[in-house]
Amino acid sequence: MARKHHFILILLILAAGWGRSCKSPEKEAEKPNIIFIMADDLGIGDLGCYGQEIIQTPHIDELASRGMLFTNHYAGNTVCAPSRCALMTGYHMGHAGVRGNRQAEPSGQWPISDSTLTVAELLKEAGYNTAMTGKWGLGVEGTTGDPLKQGFDSYYGYLDQVLAHNYYPEYLLRNGEREYLDNEVQYLDTSLWHKGLGSYSTVKNAYSHDLFTREALKFIREHRDSLFFLYLPYTIPHDNGEAPLGERQEVPDFGIYADRDWPREQKGYAAMISRLDSDVGRIMQLLDEVGLAERTVLFFTSDNGPMPDREFTEYFNSNGPFRGGKRDLYEGGIRVPMIVAWEGRIKAGTRNDHLSAFWDFLPTACDIAGIPVPAQVDGISFLPVLWGQEQPRHESLYWEFMEQGGKQAVRKGNWKLVRNQVISEPPGTVELYDLEEDPAETKDVSHEHPENVQELLDDMEASRTESDIFRLGRQ
Repeated sequence: MARKHHFILILLILAAGWGRSCKSPEKEAEKPNIIFIMADDLGIGDLGCYGQEIIQTPHIDELASRGMLFTNHYAGNTVCAPSRCALMTGYHMGHAGVRGNRQAEPSGQWPISDSTLTVAELLKEAGYNTAMTGKWGLGVEGTTGDPLKQGFDSYYGYLDQVLAHNYYPEYLLRNGEREYLDNEVQYLDTSLWHKGLGSYSTVKNAYSHDLFTREALKFIREHRDSLFFLYLPYTIPHDNGEAPLGERQEVPDFGIYADRDWPREQKGYAAMISRLDSDVGRIMQLLDEVGLAERTVLFFTSDNGPMPDREFTEYFNSNGPFRGGKRDLYEGGIRVPMIVAWEGRIKAGTRNDHLSAFWDFLPTACDIAGIPVPAQVDGISFLPVLWGQEQPRHESLYWEFMEQGGKQAVRKGNWKLVRNQVISEPPGTVELYDLEEDPAETKDVSHEHPENVQELLDDMEASRTESDIFRLGRQ
């Protein structure tokens, strides 16, 4: 579909009131700004408000005390690009256009298609100034996935998530133009590049995470008198891509952990998270200073679970009480923190166990903006639960993961079915867990409940359509 026809379709959707939306108790209330902050590979157990006892996260903990903390929120996928696709488009992995970290040639990841509606497009047509700063991962400049073609008025950061694994890059992109930094970089050969190892720095001065915070603060100041949507997908505490050649957890300094008797990677991981926390605090402080706290909905989450089987994530218990981590469809790989604050509208210090996922953000943002939700998306707005109203609920949640022979999972109520090695011969076993009794997924009860297994297998089948590009089990 041509882009101009795409926007005409959006306008028709808005004009006709097609879709579903939450009824605001204050119909004439001013639309709020929306800020969505996302960490990269941050575990649900890495934050004090979710039980972390070593790493200090006072500002994110304060954010939770100001708003609502979700205990049953899920990422779109267990790795970067597809999880971000679910967030931006409102589709789960059975219907999403990007379902894996597939590399495109000559660079970047497989782009979102021109025909896909994103939350940024919908908000832009509703009068929001839209900006992205950080790591995109859904198509590079010149492709259909370019943020400027997907509803963002401006962007600053990495479009190619492989290059985002170097935190001292040669340059960052601003609206398609390279802005060179005071760093020197050695680029790796293609075979390494396609394994996620893009480059390593030999001169390190400009730390990209700090630049993203600076850009975000500048955007808020410049748009304080207008309506805006700011998407801030940070890059830390993801491993950097020069791990074989340098330090896996790269940060300018170890901060309050410098004197701890820990290995460097543990110091680096903790310092990354506390640095991220400090910058969330700076954003909160600025919103207070310029009088926007009551006119801004602030979301915080992580794109997937933490790296599994690493000394530093094991030491800090980064996945909390859950099994597995990144690249797993067990809870540790997909259950993520979600905190939402909106001063005066969301009751402070509340917790809820509403079952929600990344594909719910698009309809939630539409409801916040007072615009119709496209009827075909998989997501359900959770604005009612934020306001303490009756909340529509998902019948089930579905995921699939392209790598490692293919993985699938579905959650329905407290039952969860996991399939690994989907395309192997014979296929991998099916595992069933009762998350109410066994949130750590330690006891497979599939043999005890064959009727539940069959019901969830049927849900898996009904939840997906085959993708010509992302074949399950084949990257």
